[in-house]
Amino acid sequence: MLGNLGFTEIAILLLILVLFFGAKRIPEIGASIGKGIKEFKKGLKDVSAEEPPASSDSSIPPAGGGSPKRLNQ
Repeated sequence: MLGNLGFTEIAILLLILVLFFGAKRIPEIGASIGKGIKEFKKGLKDVSAEEPPASSDSSIPPAGGGSPKRLNQ
């Protein structure tokens, strides 16, 4: 992600962050971003661990609405 940025560009971005948020606030922002990423990964893992519902109920009609329809020309 930062492969295209040189040292000068990264230093300028860090300086802007320090000026905008303050030196005391940057670790808090980093911690909250880390917690958010951790919760996101946990949510993805929970969703992938759930089994899809069984579709043995044949009373549900197909999504296409049954037979194909012809257009009048």
